[in-house]
Amino acid sequence: MLQHYLAIVFFALTMIPILSGCGKQAELPQRYDNYQKVRLVMTASGTEIGIESLTAKRFAELVSEASGGNVHIEFYPNDELTGGNTNEAVRALTEGAVDLGAYVTGTMSLLDPRLEVATIPWSFSSYQEARRVIDETGGDYYAKVLSDYGLVYLGSTHNAMRQLTSNRNPIRKIEDLKDLRIRVLGGEVYRLFFAALGATPVPLGWSELNIAIRQGVIEGQENGFFLMRSGRLNEIQKYMTVWSYLYENYLFVINRKTFESLEPKTQNLLREKIREACEWSRDYLEQEEKKIRVQFAAEGLEIIDLTPEELETFKERVRPLREKLKEKYGAEACEAFRIDMEKNYSGAEDK
Repeated sequence: MLQHYLAIVFFALTMIPILSGCGKQAELPQRYDNYQKVRLVMTASGTEIGIESLTAKRFAELVSEASGGNVHIEFYPNDELTGGNTNEAVRALTEGAVDLGAYVTGTMSLLDPRLEVATIPWSFSSYQEARRVIDETGGDYYAKVLSDYGLVYLGSTHNAMRQLTSNRNPIRKIEDLKDLRIRVLGGEVYRLFFAALGATPVPLGWSELNIAIRQGVIEGQENGFFLMRSGRLNEIQKYMTVWSYLYENYLFVINRKTFESLEPKTQNLLREKIREACEWSRDYLEQEEKKIRVQFAAEGLEIIDLTPEELETFKERVRPLREKLKEKYGAEACEAFRIDMEKNYSGAEDK
């Protein structure tokens, strides 16, 4: 009898872990040991609260979480790895001294002017149009061009629909721009655009802009609401003209040799998580801009909304430049970004 009782107890004890396991199959922890252990270094030119930095940090968090910490991305804002020198940072990316980077197309165009094609003035009427075109066809074009320079395109997020600020005077007409010393990115579109309007464009790195304005070397600049707030430029500029003259975006890239050295599972992880991070940051920036505009006005920045008639005078002045740029970048580039004079030139307001 005792032996029979002990046999029953033994059987019951051996079945407990089996039965409990059957009821919790869906709760078993994810296996991370099939992700290689790797450390990747990422750089960007913006401040820690710039949208590209926020996107990079979210990207790093998503990758770490999905890989159980096996894939670690170490992020450095403000071009810290190259002493604040953006051009050197881009070179480091192409040479593989840095693995990953996030830079605006105006900066990346130092490698190849074709990367600036989407910045032809008044080509996109809204953030929604820009993100759709880039995701459907423009991204493939970026990938093709960047490949020639040893870089793999991973994704894109908004920089801004760019506005204009000045300390010298409000800007409502072309004459208001005459000889205005305005900071621009290094790309040719920015220089040619403001030169066509009679201003004096001055290529200058982001890290140098704030002090240049404070010293009076620069009188104006052009950026979006979000980036202006991250650099606190609203505190040192008096007037803002809202004209959404140009859409600029950040390109997230990885050195090709680095990318090819990664296992396919890790490559897929990076592509998946950068898309997720970019979608998050696009939505975030669009929502934040509306709040920032209210904040700027409350803090004393004079915000000027051009009438359709006022805006048209600027568009008409740069019409020859648009045509010249379209011809320069070529049919393939313009088709990839669906840049068509008659369709997009109306500059409809973002909704």
